[in-house]
Amino acid sequence: MPVYFSRKAPKLWRKICIEASIEVSLLAENWKYIHGLAAHGVHYLHRPGPTLQDVGFLLIPELGEDKAYMSETIFVFIFCSFVLWTFHPFFFQSKRIYTVLLWCRILAYLGACQILRIMTFYATQLPGPNYHCREGSKFARLPPPDSALEVIFINFPWGVIYGCGDLIFSSHMIFTLVFVLTYKKYGTIRYLKQFAWLLALIQSLLIIASRKHYTVDIVVAWYTVNLTVFFLDKKLPELPDRSSSSTSPRLPP
Repeated sequence: MPVYFSRKAPKLWRKICIEASIEVSLLAENWKYIHGLAAHGVHYLHRPGPTLQDVGFLLIPELGEDKAYMSETIFVFIFCSFVLWTFHPFFFQSKRIYTVLLWCRILAYLGACQILRIMTFYATQLPGPNYHCREGSKFARLPPPDSALEVIFINFPWGVIYGCGDLIFSSHMIFTLVFVLTYKKYGTIRYLKQFAWLLALIQSLLIIASRKHYTVDIVVAWYTVNLTVFFLDKKLPELPDRSSSSTSPRLPP
């Protein structure tokens, strides 16, 4: 009987990991849906107007609409690199983290930051500095919705790409800083940590240069995300270190 159980245990654990991954991914999808719905809804409240005076706009030259992809390229690189790193325990022997537990922690960071973001951009809607949010653009202002479904599926997928009004603070910087802070804590390669901070700074400047956000949106993101992660780390249980523990994870309550 013990031999039979020992053979079945690895298969059982793999099934648990797969099921946990599925549950976490479903949670991520539903959480992103809530934030997306809020971002779509605030588009109806957006009113285009003259671009506000901004120190970043005065100091950083405008890239132009044809080069707005540069900030997105940096973001996609950071996002994909981080996701691949979180799954490295499946392929490499050096295993300091449990992927499922790490993503649960990341979702807690992202969820808290996005809740703060929703409350902030609903409190005050600034005239969007992005090209499609300026006066004269057909995407800058939307007529009142005819039904709740119209809010949910607002110009999908154009509503996702051409959203306006959800400015303070930058969602791109939330993801970037959460990823960088997580790798800073659980990563092992020092020069990659420094490179990650450099990429976060470059992305901040490119977002301003692309006129996708005001400088205040970036500044608020930098200190809000750092403080949110700091306080959540104080409240949440520490993740088990695989390199110095047994093969069985100590799951948090």
